[in-house]
Amino acid sequence: MANTSDISRGIILKLDGSLYTVVEYGENKTARAAAKVWAKLKGVDNARTIEKTWNSGETIFPVRVERKDYQYLYKDETGYNFMDSETFEQIAVAESLVDAPQFLVDGQGVTVLINTESDTPMSVELPDKIISKVTYSEPGVRGDTATRTLKPATVETGATVMVPLFVNEGDVIRINTKTGEYIERVKE
Repeated sequence: MANTSDISRGIILKLDGSLYTVVEYGENKTARAAAKVWAKLKGVDNARTIEKTWNSGETIFPVRVERKDYQYLYKDETGYNFMDSETFEQIAVAESLVDAPQFLVDGQGVTVLINTESDTPMSVELPDKIISKVTYSEPGVRGDTATRTLKPATVETGATVMVPLFVNEGDVIRINTKTGEYIERVKE
């Protein structure tokens, strides 16, 4: 059995019938009371974010998770369809389990977290940064660069990203998929 000393960032725990991933954790030690372990948890199979505190040494229930490389194929009424890069087996995943579905491009590589107990997909993670081409953007006003002014730009996936004024239609940009923010312009 695992206990609170086994908690680490990224581990997935089973609490009250739901699965949560550890985002942040720490330990509180006081002179008089026993040490306590706290963790900020993000729901894997729900949209909740909670904080949980345990007494030091208390039993926890980690879930064994396997990370597999998949390739995005298409979206239909069953959800987002992915293909295993090794076995060519296909799975359909609900939109709620995909990290940033607005940035998915056909053929893009993703990581799928699979619960080994039930052999079901728990979430789909895109790479932290992707490169995408700007398909539409209003032209920037010349001389308006003294402040960090942003304008909306539509990328090839159909998502809208706020970009600096110097980014134009046809430019290739790097985007942070976790926050949806522009990072930099990429030279081709």
